[in-house]
Amino acid sequence: MPKVSVYIIAFNEAEKVRATIESAQWADEIVVVDSWSTDNTTEIAQALGARVVQVHFNGFGDLRNHAIEACSHPWIFSLDADERCTPEVAAEIRSIIQDPNALDAYWTPRRNFFMGRWIRYSGWYPNYRQPQLFQKGRMRYDLKPVHEGYILESSKPLGHMQNAIWQFPFKNMAEVMHKANRYSTLGAEKIKHKRISMASALIHGIWAFVKHYVFKRGFLDGWPGFVIALGNFEGTFYRYVKALEIQKGQAWKAPEKPPATGVGR
Repeated sequence: MPKVSVYIIAFNEAEKVRATIESAQWADEIVVVDSWSTDNTTEIAQALGARVVQVHFNGFGDLRNHAIEACSHPWIFSLDADERCTPEVAAEIRSIIQDPNALDAYWTPRRNFFMGRWIRYSGWYPNYRQPQLFQKGRMRYDLKPVHEGYILESSKPLGHMQNAIWQFPFKNMAEVMHKANRYSTLGAEKIKHKRISMASALIHGIWAFVKHYVFKRGFLDGWPGFVIALGNFEGTFYRYVKALEIQKGQAWKAPEKPPATGVGR
């Protein structure tokens, strides 16, 4: 039977990585690709039998390419530390890799659990990222720092798995805000070549909100749908503002002179 490696990328994910690894114990190999976590992520992973590989973070595309290199087996299944593989997905993977007519790469749908409920709309279901099941040597990632794309090295079409893994992306609002800040910083590098103004940053942010809340029917997800749309507004707006800062080559400066007499009284 063909063997499967599961790789998990992680950084300071001690609270989540245990459940992720436990959900992948069916695999022939589990590789945790860590970026020098300062919590006990690596200790947890090793205690559960995973092999830990340390990779300096130079963007998610580069990180995932290192993960592929670290995998030993011909089939690879990608999990993030906030994702869980269900028994149904594990069984489907085993079925696929034993099929002599299997394709080289497959999309895997994801169900998201956010603010205490399963999200049905908001662009979060079916929520695909890159193809997560693929044969080694048939797919790699581009080097974008965030929202990295994939490069398929196969003439076969992409397949679609039927069963969904589930994702628990945030445990609280602090994590939502932290990710928006981190990803907007990384994303600013991708768009710094564009023509940007504060007005265009606002327009892009508003469109991100409308797209998720109206066109992707986030309003049907209740308050979680509103928060998702608002988070997309903030992440998009700040991404463009940060790119504008990069273009100008300067951060905010302290005043050189005191305020004029009477100002602030």
